[in-house]
Amino acid sequence: MNTLADASLTDLWDRVFGTQPDPDTWVVIATAVAALAVTVPHVVWRLSRNAITIAHEGGHGLIALVTGRRLDGIRLHSDTSGLTVSRGKPTGIGMILTAAAGYTAPPLLGLGGAALLAAGHITALLWLATLLLVAMLVMIRNAYGVLTVVVAGGSFLLVSWLAGPQVQAAFAYAVVWFLLLGGVRPAFELQRKRRRGGAGDSDADQLSRLTHVPAAMWFFLFHAVSLCSLIGGGRWLLGL
Repeated sequence: MNTLADASLTDLWDRVFGTQPDPDTWVVIATAVAALAVTVPHVVWRLSRNAITIAHEGGHGLIALVTGRRLDGIRLHSDTSGLTVSRGKPTGIGMILTAAAGYTAPPLLGLGGAALLAAGHITALLWLATLLLVAMLVMIRNAYGVLTVVVAGGSFLLVSWLAGPQVQAAFAYAVVWFLLLGGVRPAFELQRKRRRGGAGDSDADQLSRLTHVPAAMWFFLFHAVSLCSLIGGGRWLLGL
């Protein structure tokens, strides 16, 4: 009995943390095109942006916890906006890092995902994403947010547990491409909204008040992180 249990654990360990073969080049390119197709058209982006919002608010929440703040909850809304509430010192490095984590989280998650895929850890990426979504679910405080995270987490779980290697690879590459490509657009959208007189209390404005650095410099940081992540992650995914 113990031998069977040990063998099962060994198989599970190998399945999750072992390496899988790289997909064909056409799969990598096709998933990049698919990610573009749900990022560029405005009509589709209004729905797919929910996934970026999950990563955005998750970034705020994770860094709040890491810096010692108390995370009260996360809300995700049907208009693809979100809100993360944490308690702690209203100034200082912890608050600054927490505020800066939102717009930088999706591209940095994409960059990390690209590194895992380049190393052949496709299943590990899917399981790690599932665990992060489960952890985030505990902190969601509204029904739409729960639904969104459950659907996302369920998708990762089903693919990682039931799908074959080729489907897992295609799904993982599509997700990472989407994080890299979709992570570029929100900062530009926010800038455009601010020029029209909206979003007066955006992350960039909060960071400006916290650091006495112009909001334009924080936008530069958001753009630099997203574009550098796209370039670096794209090179890894394409094997360059």
